[in-house]
Amino acid sequence: MTLTHAPKITTDGDRSIGSRIAAYRTAQRLSQTALGQALGVTFQQVQKYEKGRNRVGAARLQAIADFLGVSVSTFFDDPGENADGKETIQNLLQDPHVMELVQTFATISDKVTRRSVLSIVKAAASLQGVSSDAQN
Repeated sequence: MTLTHAPKITTDGDRSIGSRIAAYRTAQRLSQTALGQALGVTFQQVQKYEKGRNRVGAARLQAIADFLGVSVSTFFDDPGENADGKETIQNLLQDPHVMELVQTFATISDKVTRRSVLSIVKAAASLQGVSSDAQN
């Protein structure tokens, strides 16, 4: 008698972990190839992990966390808000506009210019708060 096993079906949890891996890899400006080489797998395998098509085993997840310089729990934390009501870094890193801002900001080498850009962003955020308060 031959037993057949149903294929393992990936879950929302697998996709969530994969998207967090992608967000942290992208935030560090690493390619899928670089992560794959560090893990001893192909970039196609990294793609499958990040899309949630393949599950990431415990040892492999630890290796990914080590390579990215984060704790394994980073991939499991609730992506909602912190106790202070602010969005968590995982949630922010999943926003493509945030990633674009971070990547573009990282290309500015002049410290004075970086501080100026940061001041502009802070001022815009401050005005956004005033604008929404005035509408209420």
